[in-house]
Amino acid sequence: MIPTERREAIVKLVESKGVLSIPELADLLNVSAITVRRDLKEICSQGILQSVFGGVRSKNRSSIEPRRDYFENRAKPQKKAIALKASKIIPKNSCIFLDAGTTTYALADFIKDRSDLTIITNDFIITNLLMLQSKCKLIHTGGTVARGNSACVGDATSRSLLNYNIDIAFVSSPSWDARGITTSAEEKVSVKRSLMQCSQRMVLLVDSLKFGTTSTYLSLPLKAFDTIITDKGLSDEDKDLIHSSGISLVFAEMN
Repeated sequence: MIPTERREAIVKLVESKGVLSIPELADLLNVSAITVRRDLKEICSQGILQSVFGGVRSKNRSSIEPRRDYFENRAKPQKKAIALKASKIIPKNSCIFLDAGTTTYALADFIKDRSDLTIITNDFIITNLLMLQSKCKLIHTGGTVARGNSACVGDATSRSLLNYNIDIAFVSSPSWDARGITTSAEEKVSVKRSLMQCSQRMVLLVDSLKFGTTSTYLSLPLKAFDTIITDKGLSDEDKDLIHSSGISLVFAEMN
């Protein structure tokens, strides 16, 4: 494949996926990471795609909600570091909510040995992990099943959440920017917004690779969160934008 063809392939892949890391592109194209970086430098210099920490993203708005397995192997070190950082801020004997997602799953894995917690979730994978390996009090919200995300969403899920007094809601999102968190699945919006009504503290767990990507529906404005835990991949300009909103921005350290 000549460079021009390879760069066209990169653009098509990123436009279809929304965001891809350099290792992912190298594997998909069967080339070295150095070759991908060189191609991305040329593509991004033309304004076709936008460079992000460790990869590249489409400039187009996402209209399709990615399936869960799309995120499972992405940014694993970042997710693990974010989850570990989040696990340190959970007080004893508290009631927490774990949103559906792979970063919140990593958090569940870190806290599965704690028997003092009440954990509410709409995520079937998290439920299964904690049901089998934890002694915590475990509550699943129920609701309409979103098979692609292995979770429950919609009005029934939203109404269920309003029955609880949650100390910390750990929220995930497939896309975020300085405005807020967005989704292509309208039925997820009401779940996020119910959390604002029943949670004492809102904490967003999200890696920097997703920053700047957008979808159709605004789930929550960024100011809805007390804290954002992410990795150090944000640019200084992005950090300033978030800090200007008065949100506590916490960076997880990767080993």
